[in-house]
Amino acid sequence: MEDIDLNDADEEIISALEQGRNLPANLAEDLGYSRQYIQNRLTRLREHGIVDNIGRGVYELAEDSDELVDW
Repeated sequence: MEDIDLNDADEEIISALEQGRNLPANLAEDLGYSRQYIQNRLTRLREHGIVDNIGRGVYELAEDSDELVDW
């Protein structure tokens, strides 16, 4: 899989998830994006192994996400 090119929203999502698990709807409200856009970005981040969906729509950072993200 190709490397992911993080945009501003991705970086904001990752920063928010560093504080703990969260739902797309909460992230959307907190970050000022639509829920669907956040869901799309989370899906892409999950495909690249940066976040995990742990069930019931709750996301958290993957254990080795710091190795995958090149700030």
